[in-house]
Amino acid sequence: MTAEEIRAADEAARRKILIGSQRDPAAFARKRRRDWTPFEDSPAKKPPAESAVAKEGSVPAAQQPPAAPAPVAAAPIAAPEAIVPVATPPADLAPKPAPVAPRASRPVSIPKPSVRDPLSPDMDAELSMAMSDGAFDALMSGGAGMDSGEPLEPESRHTGQVVAVRRDDVFVALGGREQGCVPLHQFDTPPKVGDSVEVVVQKLNADDGLYDLRVPSAAAEVADWGDLHEDMMVDAQITGHNTGGLECEVNHIRGFIPVSQISLFRVEDLAQFVGQRMSCLITEANPMRQNLVLSRRAVLEREKEEAKQKMLASLAPGQVYEGGVRKLMDCGAFVDIGGVEGLVHVSQLAWNRVNHPREVLTEGQTIQVKIEKIDLTTGKIGLSYRETLENPWTNVGGKYPPHSVVHGKVTKLMDFGAFVELEPGVEGLIHISELSHKRVWRASDVVHEGDEVEVSVLSVNVESQRISLSLKALSKPEPTKAETEAAAAEQPALPTPAKQRRQRNQPLQGGLGKVSGGEQFGLNW
Repeated sequence: MTAEEIRAADEAARRKILIGSQRDPAAFARKRRRDWTPFEDSPAKKPPAESAVAKEGSVPAAQQPPAAPAPVAAAPIAAPEAIVPVATPPADLAPKPAPVAPRASRPVSIPKPSVRDPLSPDMDAELSMAMSDGAFDALMSGGAGMDSGEPLEPESRHTGQVVAVRRDDVFVALGGREQGCVPLHQFDTPPKVGDSVEVVVQKLNADDGLYDLRVPSAAAEVADWGDLHEDMMVDAQITGHNTGGLECEVNHIRGFIPVSQISLFRVEDLAQFVGQRMSCLITEANPMRQNLVLSRRAVLEREKEEAKQKMLASLAPGQVYEGGVRKLMDCGAFVDIGGVEGLVHVSQLAWNRVNHPREVLTEGQTIQVKIEKIDLTTGKIGLSYRETLENPWTNVGGKYPPHSVVHGKVTKLMDFGAFVELEPGVEGLIHISELSHKRVWRASDVVHEGDEVEVSVLSVNVESQRISLSLKALSKPEPTKAETEAAAAEQPALPTPAKQRRQRNQPLQGGLGKVSGGEQFGLNW
């Protein structure tokens, strides 16, 4: 090495700042994978035992993976004065060949089954039992989740068939390979094998391969907070009450029912619910805050809506139902006909004119009503109460023949005439042109509400329930000016008496010779 090379190496060493262990020049050396070279023994020096093992179970040399080449040791970067020697491993650290496992024995050959071979008696009996429950086409077509491989969604409704009843469990077939289990106590009446039932899927029990099912109107069983979630129906035991609502327990988990969520209507006495057990819907479940809020009203509204839909599907115009009057308003009366409310319009309460429903009905009264119309889109039902009563227009044609004179009462005045009630439920109209022989500008110029009048029947239409009446037909028309002049001309003229001059019996007052009377006031005239 020349002097210039030594000077350059010194300058490079000064530029490098060594800290801690880096001051050791060996720390800069490149680490090697293997700092020794494995020994290879010649075939002649191998012991006879190893040769025997290689002949019996070793892998041929052609099939062995090639040996990894020995890594080349990189020269360490060291200072000019420091040289690190390369260590050579001893001979006893050379790698030894791994023992080779003995060759495995050959597997026993099993004959391949054929589709033409007959079934065993046990398999034949099992197949016959499976095919006896349903038709072959139904099994091939499959049911819910048979070929799709997807499990049924929780809270989904299905209609299944009862296949077995074992103690406290009812097994239901949901179609295809899907089956579930329902607790027997959830049914009001124990079902029988073959009955069709409607169930709700809760979850899939993977251990048994069955779905946990429940009846739609029944509550789910709760073990701890992990089983609780919103929109879940549970059974709650009422333990107490306070101003805000009811205190309850759901399988030893404390809950609360607000007073507004107890019933569909306002509840004043909360003590009547203590000790009862009722199905409620979870509206809030917070395990961190230990907060469980339930609603009984949501369950009642759901049951009411289901009953309403079933009732609407069975209703038809013309049917007669018995119901109770729930509320009276100016427009009519609301009547409950078995879970569904309908409106009896004020015009359908009676055959006569009704100003307010309280004139005919009272709240809580039980009446029979007839369905007039149904709107399935909005769920509104139009009812009629007067259709269940006797129709007074049945014998109107015989009672009031044309040109007959009848007695009635003026009930209402309109711009086009006046309505006259002949009997309860039967009204006739006196047109404004039939009020008088003169021109009438307003009906009130001739008659007033409440007046008793005698009218003549002009025409009767039973189908449209209309009667035309006339008031001027019973009065004589006043003579016109021409008729009056003609009548005066026909009468003989009477002689007019001579005009007599009136004679005065008293003398004239005043004059020159008379006293004027001014002296009374101090005047000297």
